[in-house]
Parts: sequence; structure tokens; C-alpha cells
Amino acid sequence: MRNQHTPIAAEGYPFIAGAGIITLVLVLLSWKVASVLALALTFFVVYFFRNPQRNPPEGENNVLAPADGVITYLGSALESHLDAEMTKISIFMSVFDVHVNRIPCSGKVTDTFYLKGKFHDARDDKATFENEQGGMIIETGHGIRIAVVQVAGLIARRIVSYVKKGDMLERGRRFGLIRFGSRLDIYLPPETDILVKPGQRTVAGETVLGRLP
Repeated sequence: MRNQHTPIAAEGYPFIAGAGIITLVLVLLSWKVASVLALALTFFVVYFFRNPQRNPPEGENNVLAPADGVITYLGSALESHLDAEMTKISIFMSVFDVHVNRIPCSGKVTDTFYLKGKFHDARDDKATFENEQGGMIIETGHGIRIAVVQVAGLIARRIVSYVKKGDMLERGRRFGLIRFGSRLDIYLPPETDILVKPGQRTVAGETVLGRLP
């Protein structure tokens, strides 16, 4: 899968190049204020698409945070693709968070899905049902199934996922990203021992959300 060893996510290269070209043109035109603003924008785009290394903690039953951000919801919810009541954890990513998403637990992808939709603020309750989103079902070696859903936000207009049905995934590795602010939902079995709380910040691939039964 892509972006496993690159400091900048490959999806960011066109944006960085575009901002850099604009900056160069403005410098050549001697438009000083505009040049400074364009240079700042270029640095921000590089910063947005940063892809840092992470060190997943030990423990195969540990479910890792799939995204950097803040937990905005933790509670019971129906997961339609599994047709089951699950424990849902929503992580909101602002434009200042790392947007490369990571695999929460090792297992096999038994299904993937993508739904076109609207672009409400990712923190809005309507986003769960109406926003554009894509996701996957992962089945662990012990037969436990979880769902991971990337939800587009008000600014985010592009969901990227590298996985496909039948893939074997390794916890902590990158599996995709969402461009420019969004949300990631993870659905866990009700018996999961949850170790986080609403309002807590998470680090993708390192923060342990809970332990599977």
C-alpha cells in the first residue's frame, strides 16, 4: 500500500507543486505581500500532508486509533453493514491534524463500501447518515468483526483508501487519508474494554482505544 515510508503523503504532491509554482510566479512578478502569503500556503500544504512514523504498542487485542484528532462521540450505535449494535467511536480531524489513516487491528478485509453524499460539518449528527463516506469491515483471526468508516466533512472532498476486499491488513500501517478536515468512525463489539473517553486526543497507530474480547 502507498505512503508506508514517505515523509509526505503522495496525494499531496500535486497540491504542493501547484502552491509552489504560484509562489514562484509571484516572486518573479515582485509581488512581495502575495509572494509571502503564497509561500505560507505552500508550507501549510506540506504540513497538512505530513506522514510521520508511528510506533504501535504491543498487544494484538489492542485496537489502535485509526486517526489523529479528538474523540467527539463514544457510545452505542447501529452499524448497518454489520446489522448489529456496536460501540462507536468518532474521531474528528481538523485541518491541523495528520490526515493519514492507520489500520486499527490486524485481520482480513471482508467487505468495503462507498456512499456518495453531502458535505455537512463532520461534527454534525447528520454527517453519519448523509455525508459522503467510505469504509471497510475487518475480521480478526479470532472471528471478531469491526467497521472503519472515513466520513467526508465540510471542507474534505476526497476520501482515499488503498484497501480492497480480501486484503490482509497489519495493525498500525497506513490505509488511506481524507483531504482537508474530516472524521473517522470505528465500530467495535459491545464487549470491547474501552480505554478512552470523549474529548480525548488520539494519535493514529499509537493510542489504544480499547481491547477486544
